[in-house]
Parts: sequence; structure tokens; C-alpha cells
Amino acid sequence: MLDGPAIRALVVGGGPVAARKVRGLLGSGASVRVLATALSPAVRELHPNPRLVILSPRAYTAAAIEDATLVIAATDDHRVNAAVAADARARGCLVNVVDDPAAGTCVTPAVHRAEGLVIAVSAGGVPGAAARVRDALAERFDHRYAAAVQRLSALRGVLLRGGDDGRARWSTAQQALVGDDFCETVESGAFESRAGEWV
Repeated sequence: MLDGPAIRALVVGGGPVAARKVRGLLGSGASVRVLATALSPAVRELHPNPRLVILSPRAYTAAAIEDATLVIAATDDHRVNAAVAADARARGCLVNVVDDPAAGTCVTPAVHRAEGLVIAVSAGGVPGAAARVRDALAERFDHRYAAAVQRLSALRGVLLRGGDDGRARWSTAQQALVGDDFCETVESGAFESRAGEWV
């Protein structure tokens, strides 16, 4: 899991898979450049976005990596993806290769976001399976959990501003609020009142 706004991504490829990768990166707050010989409607519809730059349609060269921290090889040509992976590795970049995950240094999981709660699922290189598991988890870990996580984050901030005493109170509050019954209290609606006792 990376801090999205700190990521400068290059996505090589312009098809539907590239569009999915770009959409996820933009959703995380990353800055994204797309390089492709042709762009699908799925990529075009993501533009304009202030964090998205679509480079002039042209073939990939190693110079395109520039200052990228993350490179996605998402073309429909295995040889191009392999070249992108080799160049990115040589520059010390994180690289995801859509048609050969083992050639990369990272994978992009299926992600469920509910405000501050982020659940990521990887399934051995089978994205469809990861997506199904993510969707099943999303049904349970919904807006109730987003609200609980937001409440905990706010409480943590308030208590930690109280110096050593506040840190001790946060430690105690966390043990009381995020115990074995955390999911039960969130799903029953009891969490909010319990959290309110610590304000």
C-alpha cells in the first residue's frame, strides 16, 4: 500500500486494462502519464483530469520513464511489456506487468474503499478471483465501517494532541474500542455510543 499523492506513475498502453489501472491510480491521488500508440475510448473518457497527462500517441522508449516511481506495462504486446519491465527495473522503479506478474516488482490488488477504510485483495495473479473476493468483502465492510474508522481517526487525533496523558488515553481507548467485538459493535450500531464515551 503506497501513498497515492506521492506516486508519479507511467502507464504504457491505451486499452481497457490500461484504463482500469489509470482509474485506480487516479482514485488513489497519484499523478499519471499514459503512453500508447492508440487510446481506447475507456482511456479517453478519463481525460481531462488535472493529474492525468496523455502523451502524444507514440511507441514506447525507455526515456518515457523519466521520473516515474511506478510503471505499469499494460500493452497487448508481450515484447513491449517485457522491455518496459526491464527498463523500469534497471531504474529502480516499482513495475507492474499485466500479462506477466512475475516479471514485475509489484501487483495491483483489487481494492474496496469506504472513506478511510481500504481493503486490498490479491489472488495469486488471478484478477477476476480477487475482484469477486473484494466484492464479497465490500458487502460487509460498508459505510458503517467507514464511519467507525473516521470516528476512530478523529478520536485518535484529539487524544494524541493531549501529550503523554493523551497518548495513554488513546492506548486505553483503542483497547476498549477495537477489541475482539469491534465488528459486532459496528454492525449492531453500538460503536458510535461507545466511541462517544471517550470524547
